[in-house]
Amino acid sequence: MTSTRVDSRLFQPARLGPLALPNRLVMAPLTRNRAGADGVPQPIMATYYAQRASAGLIIAEAATPNAVGQTYPHIPAIHNDAHVAGWRKVTDAVRAAGGRMFLQLQHGGRVGHPDNSGLTPVAPSPIALPETIHTPSGRQDAVVPREMSLEDISSTVADFAAAARKAMDAGFAGVEVHAANGHLLHQFMARGTNHRTDGYGGSVAGRIRFAVEVVRAVAEAIGPERVGVRISPGVTFNGIDEGDTESIYPALVEALADIGPAYLHVVFADPEQPLFQDIRKAWPGTLMANPALGWGGPLPADGGRAAGERLLAAGADLISLGRAFLANPDLVERLRVGAPLNPVRDGSLMYVGGEAGYTDYPVLAAVPAAS
Repeated sequence: MTSTRVDSRLFQPARLGPLALPNRLVMAPLTRNRAGADGVPQPIMATYYAQRASAGLIIAEAATPNAVGQTYPHIPAIHNDAHVAGWRKVTDAVRAAGGRMFLQLQHGGRVGHPDNSGLTPVAPSPIALPETIHTPSGRQDAVVPREMSLEDISSTVADFAAAARKAMDAGFAGVEVHAANGHLLHQFMARGTNHRTDGYGGSVAGRIRFAVEVVRAVAEAIGPERVGVRISPGVTFNGIDEGDTESIYPALVEALADIGPAYLHVVFADPEQPLFQDIRKAWPGTLMANPALGWGGPLPADGGRAAGERLLAAGADLISLGRAFLANPDLVERLRVGAPLNPVRDGSLMYVGGEAGYTDYPVLAAVPAAS
C-alpha cells in the first residue's frame, strides 16, 4: 500500500454557507436511473448515497422540477409530495451516516422524449437534439421540441423555485441549479439552440437571462447561501454549440455574483485554460471544480486526485469527482491512505437498475494509517 501526504488540502475542512465540510472532496451528481417510473426515489438510492456519506458534500443526481423536464426513464423528480417523501428517506440515511447533501435541479429541455415524460419536450427554439435518446423501448430519434412561450418561461422559473422549496422539505441542505451539459438553461445560453428574437435570445444578455432568472428565483425561495450553480464552459454535450463561449461566461458570472449563491461549480475544469483562470478571478465566492479527466476514456488510477490538487493550487476551493465516487463508496479514505481504487464497471449499468454497479462496490476492510 502506498503512503500519501496527509496534509493535502483535499482532506482539510472547509465552509460552504452554513455548512461545515470535513473535507474538500465533493461527490458530483451522477444520473443512475434508479428511481421509480413516477420519479420517486427508491430505497436502494438511500443505501447508495449513505455508503458515500464520507464525502465533504454529496450533490445528489439531477431531479426534474416539473414533468416536461424529464430526460430519461427512471430519473428522480422533485415536484410532488411523493417525491419529497422518497427523497426524505435518502437524506435521512445520509444524515444518519454523517453526511451532507445538496440536490441538483435539472430541466432537460429538448433532451427528453414523449415516451419518457408523456409530453413533447420544450426548448428555447424548435431545434431537435441531433442524437438519439434513451427510452423504455430503446434508443429513439429525438423529437422537435416545442418553443417555449413567455408564459412557459415564467412558469418554469416558478417551478424551479417550488422544487427548491420541496428539496428543503425533503431534508437537503441546499440545491444546485444545473446550467450545464446541454440541458435547458444551457440551451438558452447557446447560439446553436437559441434562435429567439425576443428578450431571451440574440445578445449574450438575452441568452443568459433565463438562467439568471432561475437562479435568482431559487435563491429568493431558499436563501442564496443554500444555492449552487453548475456551468460547463465550452462543453458540447447534447449537441450544444455555444458559439461565443468567451463572451457568455464573464457576463454570466458577473450576473450570478450579484445574486450571491454559495458556490459556482465548473465542470471539466482545466487550470491551464485562460477562461477558468478568468472565472476564478471574477467569482467572489466558493469555486467548485470538476477536473477534466477525459470523457469516455479510462479513469486515472488515482481517481482524479492529482488533477484535483492542481485545481486547488489554481484557486479552486472544492473538488468534485464523479466516477471515482461511483466505484468507491469509501473514496475519501482510499485517497487519504493511498489505497488502490475499484475500477469503474461498464457504463451501460446506468440503465439496468438494481444493485449491480451501484451499491455492490466493495469498501476497504481495514486500512492502516498512512505513514
